[in-house]
Amino acid sequence: MNTPTNSVTTGGAFIPVETQIWDNGRHAVRCVKTIQETWDTKTFCFMADQPVMFFFKPGQFVTLELEIDGEQVFRSYTISSSPSVPYSFSITVKRVPGGWVSNWIHDHLDEGSELAVHGPVGAFNSIDFPAEKVLYLSGGVGITPMMSMARWIYDTNTDVDITFVHSSRTPRDIIFHSELEFMTSRIANFQLHLICERLESGQNWSGYRGFLDEAKLLMVTPDIHEREIFCCGPTPYMRAIREILQKIGFNMKHYHEETFGATPENAEEQAVQSAEIAAEEAEALTASDLIEVVFTESDKSAQIAPGDTVHAAAAKAGLTIPRACGMGICGTCKVKKISGDVEMNHNGGITDEDVAEGYILSCCSIPNDDVVIEY
Repeated sequence: MNTPTNSVTTGGAFIPVETQIWDNGRHAVRCVKTIQETWDTKTFCFMADQPVMFFFKPGQFVTLELEIDGEQVFRSYTISSSPSVPYSFSITVKRVPGGWVSNWIHDHLDEGSELAVHGPVGAFNSIDFPAEKVLYLSGGVGITPMMSMARWIYDTNTDVDITFVHSSRTPRDIIFHSELEFMTSRIANFQLHLICERLESGQNWSGYRGFLDEAKLLMVTPDIHEREIFCCGPTPYMRAIREILQKIGFNMKHYHEETFGATPENAEEQAVQSAEIAAEEAEALTASDLIEVVFTESDKSAQIAPGDTVHAAAAKAGLTIPRACGMGICGTCKVKKISGDVEMNHNGGITDEDVAEGYILSCCSIPNDDVVIEY
């Protein structure tokens, strides 16, 4: 973290403090507030014990490091708050039937709970794709990155024309309903359209019903071809959106979606299996074919076959580099490369600044020659 000097007023006294600035890495935080958004969705607000400015790009996510039933678990969640409120950040989690981690968070993560987070990371954000007119499309809890983007635009009085289209199962499932209505009532260039799949007994609803289809989309966004589109929601929802956009000839260069999916439950088991397969393949190679990966902090090394990852080398050496997604998305497996050349095919889980400083994501980095890693 960078550490500029700042000051605060406490009890009438002006006391200088050291305010740190958040950067991609592992950080200790504490849950300071929980908010029941809907009957099955809750927001968790976090702060650091020492003042930290939580700067991030609206739409990015963090990975929570949890201990559940004695097992270390990593899960990634989009930040739903805006960096315009910099001394804290929030995630919004929906309780899922049979969801091991999401349900544990709802039942056990309370005010005062301490944990570690990794991040922020993510290529899906509104800062890297600026536009004068945007269309936010979300389904269910996929609303969280859109809310971060909308809050950022609203709080900073940015002159951006927003059309926000959210699909929900029923009216009682609409996350951030009151806040969305408030924002659209305050600024003229914020158009909100809510669609509910169905109504339950006793519910009143005067908005759109059913699913978001081509007719509804063109009705609420007649200027759709002039807009930058950001989309997040269940996989079938996003697939349907892509099909509609391709059918109407939308330029998909201006379409962005959050593709982060469920974290593999057995990520570490998969890593061990990959290492075992790599070892078997290495036996068929000559010594000159193998690539050596050295881990300086652990004083260990491993020889791997061409095409294997740094993470597989670590597992072969008996080391466990934490990871969550295994696809270069979450950023959990970031390590520093001291020397050597690797080919890293990530999906937004690392910043350009980290890469410039020599960091790589071990899960998706394939050595081209002998490599030295600080781990």
